[in-house]
Amino acid sequence: MKTLKIRAIVDGKSKGEIVYSNLPIAFLQGVDPEKGTVSDPKSPIYDQPFAGKILIFPNAVGSSVGAYVIYRLSKNHKAPKAIVNQTTDITTASGCAIAGIPLFDLPENDISELSQAKEISLDAGKSELIIEK
Repeated sequence: MKTLKIRAIVDGKSKGEIVYSNLPIAFLQGVDPEKGTVSDPKSPIYDQPFAGKILIFPNAVGSSVGAYVIYRLSKNHKAPKAIVNQTTDITTASGCAIAGIPLFDLPENDISELSQAKEISLDAGKSELIIEK
């Protein structure tokens, strides 16, 4: 078990299986809000469902309209249960805020430390991310 310090952007707690990408996500062009998958074939998590899991990626890229894709994921019951970024951008922050998805970033650690994790828990109140498996 390993503990990392996190910063809560959208408050919450979560525990579960992760889906990890070392590349940014373009929500507007690269996510299918009907399926809850990354639709960009260049992504390491291409076509891998992330609904109900903790989605980890460095940051979002592309249009700020991507925030509405995050909201649509929530409305379609295809959203991740939480998101962790290296550095949170305004698109991810605003999308998670309107969708009610807990969002965290890692100000003191590198996101690659999570690349081999299987399950984590997040707690905004304690500012902790615990690698369970």
